[in-house]
Amino acid sequence: MSAPLRRRVLATAGHVDHGKSVLVQALTGTHPDRLPQERARGMSIDLGFAFWQLPDGTPVGIVDVPGHRDFIANMLAGVGLVDAVLLVVAADEGVMPQTREHVAIVDLLGLRAGVVALTKVDLVPDPGLLARRRAEVRALLQGTGLHDAPIVPVSARTGQGLDALTAALAAVLARVPPRPDLGRPRLAIDRAFVLSGFGPVVTGTLVDGALQVGMRVQVLPGGAIARIRNLHSHGQPVTHVQPAARVAANLVGVPREALGRGRWLVLPGDDEPTTRLDAWVRVLPDAPAALRHNAQVRLHLATARVVARVRVLGDEALRPGASGFVQLLLQQPVVARRGDRFVLRRLSPAATWAGGWVLDPHPPRHKRWAAATRAHLTALAATDLPTVLQALLALHGYGDVATWARRVHAAPEDVAAALQTLVRAGRALAWRTSRGVVFVARDQVARWHARAAQVLDAHHAAHPEQPGLDAAALLARVRVPPALQAAWLAQAQAEGVLVPQGAGWARPGHTPRWPPALARALAQIDAALDAAPPWPAAQRLRARVGPAAWEALLRAGALVPLSLQVVVPQARVRAWWQALRRAFPQGGFTVRQAREVLGLSRRYTLALLTYGDAHHLTRREGEVRYWVAASAAEAMSTNRRA
Repeated sequence: MSAPLRRRVLATAGHVDHGKSVLVQALTGTHPDRLPQERARGMSIDLGFAFWQLPDGTPVGIVDVPGHRDFIANMLAGVGLVDAVLLVVAADEGVMPQTREHVAIVDLLGLRAGVVALTKVDLVPDPGLLARRRAEVRALLQGTGLHDAPIVPVSARTGQGLDALTAALAAVLARVPPRPDLGRPRLAIDRAFVLSGFGPVVTGTLVDGALQVGMRVQVLPGGAIARIRNLHSHGQPVTHVQPAARVAANLVGVPREALGRGRWLVLPGDDEPTTRLDAWVRVLPDAPAALRHNAQVRLHLATARVVARVRVLGDEALRPGASGFVQLLLQQPVVARRGDRFVLRRLSPAATWAGGWVLDPHPPRHKRWAAATRAHLTALAATDLPTVLQALLALHGYGDVATWARRVHAAPEDVAAALQTLVRAGRALAWRTSRGVVFVARDQVARWHARAAQVLDAHHAAHPEQPGLDAAALLARVRVPPALQAAWLAQAQAEGVLVPQGAGWARPGHTPRWPPALARALAQIDAALDAAPPWPAAQRLRARVGPAAWEALLRAGALVPLSLQVVVPQARVRAWWQALRRAFPQGGFTVRQAREVLGLSRRYTLALLTYGDAHHLTRREGEVRYWVAASAAEAMSTNRRA
């Protein structure tokens, strides 16, 4: 069975009256203007659509944009997510103001694939003038992503050059790499209407993932949940559609008023609207003015447009031609992912000002002049995933592969490999938790360690008679997330930050200053355990020191009840764990191997290991125990086995 042909999406661009819509009709047989007033005026006002098929059968959706300066917002809603651009320049007029603005917009959006149609050549009989028009266009494109775009003379009226234009577009589209399917579909809605007998329909360009009939989707911003009843793509009914396609989706369960241009269809819970974006921007060389801190702009992102305030980070302004980092504060929420392109326009008088791409769609508020802010954003702008993930880990502390894959908008397998690179470099730790493997920044672990040491040192100074601090009290003050507490306690113990002390935790080397009566009772228990085995059971030890002393030692944590019958001074328990850590740094030991290292009876060894399982010091897999704070490789392999 042959593989399905990849769908493509193409947008027009160019000055008003240069023949974009007529050229689309000549190529496809469909005039893209939809509105009666467009046909009456002979001028495109809103986005128009047509479907085409290249000679090799590749389906192409064409988004025809208006060329008049009053409708730039509509143009931006159609050109942001396409594979290539068809720039139309009339040979009789040449490069005009909207030609320049459209080229600037296309370049700011990062489009690198395109063809120039030099239209109306039937009106230019002078070969010299036609050559000058070519030179004008080539000069305009210098320094942009379209600098090497082929220029094809064409006449929609006579048909001259249409075959050459088709061949040029086919060649350019063939070189565009396919959009990756990351399993996170997004349909950028550019139209919404109600179709009699069917209900609400939305159209748009599908990116990032696939859609299929019957799938539940969410409309954002807004949050309404719907089901896809029917799908059309490039004029044909389909049951499913891959990314980089024009799509019409008939929805069930959502009111028409919840839909509209600027919204997205996404998987439920896969995205969250935001009113703050970290971004890299480039100001146009011929921008109307410098982009100053606190300037108000209109943000155009996919099909959305919202008013935003620009916080210039590390400078007072970005001059024309300059680039830098900004944080955009939005008046209404948008949906964005890392890497999304956008354009910024001046509010009044309207003009294209700058453009860039999203570094972080959910950032904190930054200190504008802090060196750490610039270092963080520089790392976020890097092209290698380990650098980006290290910056996000340093900011947010921890997360699993799925969380980081959504945050950086990358394939989970690529994110997992990048995180393992950080683990090998000592910049992160991999902990196996009840929620799977969580990667934690080494700096975050160091902060928890330092806070724990401070808390325990203060407790020992205030209560020298107590063996340690209750675990719940320690964790509440260190503020380790609940899902990571067991792993962090094991890591802190392995690194010598704290030691188990009865039912709580203490600093290494801390020895409680017992009252004389309890000190004598503890010495009696130690003496009984130092005698030749079999060691006495808990009842006999209790009888030897007396019920009052026994209960006091238990309450103080000087004795650790490993089981009902096995109660041992905490100093011995600590020494046993340390011996096992030295013998088996990565874990992977059985009861028999532990007995050989500790020289204990099976009853005592089994009680110790069962206690470790219950208190999240160890975990049991069959007959083998592993440390909870294992190496990254062990944590990942354990997660795969689970």
